[in-house]
Amino acid sequence: MKLRETVEAARAAWPSVWLVVDGSTDGSADGLMDAPDFGVIRRVHNGGKGEAVLAGLRKAVGAGFTHVLVMDADGQHPAEEIPRFMALAEARPEAMILGVPRFEANAPRIRVWGRGISNIIVRVMSGARIEDALFGFRVYPAAALLRVMEASPGMRGYDFDAEAVVRLVWAGVPVANQPAPVRYFSKQDGGISHFRYGQDNARLARMYARLFAAWAWRRFRPSRH
Repeated sequence: MKLRETVEAARAAWPSVWLVVDGSTDGSADGLMDAPDFGVIRRVHNGGKGEAVLAGLRKAVGAGFTHVLVMDADGQHPAEEIPRFMALAEARPEAMILGVPRFEANAPRIRVWGRGISNIIVRVMSGARIEDALFGFRVYPAAALLRVMEASPGMRGYDFDAEAVVRLVWAGVPVANQPAPVRYFSKQDGGISHFRYGQDNARLARMYARLFAAWAWRRFRPSRH
């Protein structure tokens, strides 16, 4: 089971790990218990990736953590890279460390091509050199991300990754890009994709429309004298 493998790999790589169970009903997290270096945050209802991140973020900030590394629990993201990304965050505490995926040959072509469009849109609206807008393996300054999320009604579902980057740049958080491998598993190997091409792409389109309106207001609003 990829969830348990991912949890074990993350705990082997870093001393403090929290798992957010976002209303899952498949029993994949059954038997995972809190420990001094591991916590399970259970949400009753599924709210989406952004809601799960927000739940963990609030707990992290409340516990005094200054930075959070976010990764998926399906085995796609490289737990062995956690120490390197956290070291980069320690060296540049003011920045967000954005993973840049190095795709293997079996990566779905439609996913690879589609993210190129997102990258262009995010670079234009942020004005920053963002090499990948959607890869979820990242380190964020925790307090800055919490402020941005609580100030916006968005960033609650699958649209979290791209909007969080843009709004953090607008808030003055610099970007550091760092390559990292990404793996796609077949169903036979335990890979399960929750990406819904129609619904999630529509959600991304609405998010970009909302961001564009905010970007246009920032860029073209009348100056105050």
